[in-house]
Amino acid sequence: MLTFTLPDGTIESVEVTTLLNAGYAGRNQEEVASHIAELAELGVPAPTVTPALYPISPYLAQQTDTVAVQHGRTSGEAEWALVVLGNTIDDVLLTVACDHTDRDLEVHSVAWSKNAAPDVLGTGAWRLTDVAARLDDITLTAWADGALIQTGTLGDLLAPQYWLDVLTERGLFSRGTVLISGTISMHHGVNQFSDAWKVEMADPTTGNALTCEYKTNLMPAPIG
Repeated sequence: MLTFTLPDGTIESVEVTTLLNAGYAGRNQEEVASHIAELAELGVPAPTVTPALYPISPYLAQQTDTVAVQHGRTSGEAEWALVVLGNTIDDVLLTVACDHTDRDLEVHSVAWSKNAAPDVLGTGAWRLTDVAARLDDITLTAWADGALIQTGTLGDLLAPQYWLDVLTERGLFSRGTVLISGTISMHHGVNQFSDAWKVEMADPTTGNALTCEYKTNLMPAPIG
């Protein structure tokens, strides 16, 4: 169960029934193709189509301040999330999210890597219709151990309406669906394998901001 506080103080709660992570979802698909080529050099398998969409276990949509990890090569990604409360656009919330990913597992399967750790969502949200006219100007910023690692806007990614159309086509535009947007580029020279992540989504028109942040907790070493 996820619970969100809206700017007017309204509380909305929903049980997640479907969780989806978009991938390679930049609005400029030429840049996406270049990024895929860079990842291929690191051994990450290329998607068969772009943008991609990965089903994730619903329990991995979490509002938490601690993420358990199996080793030191995991990292977050600044993203936005759509939370569907009903069957119309008036029933859709927009919030901030951080998709924590196992980078060692990613070279075997992107889908597997995204199922190895939670999608951390903020506890605040906006109604999508309230910010629809200025979505492209809303900023996304991420810090890893306090160092700035991602900066961009929602205009760098495929628009929420694109994904709402996909959900409609697939019969998934219904209460309990959560879709995570895919991420923006990371700055070079910043260590992504950090112990603490923070993501902020800010509306420059109103000055309002949504945040999520957490620390990673290394699991005990296995026996056997």
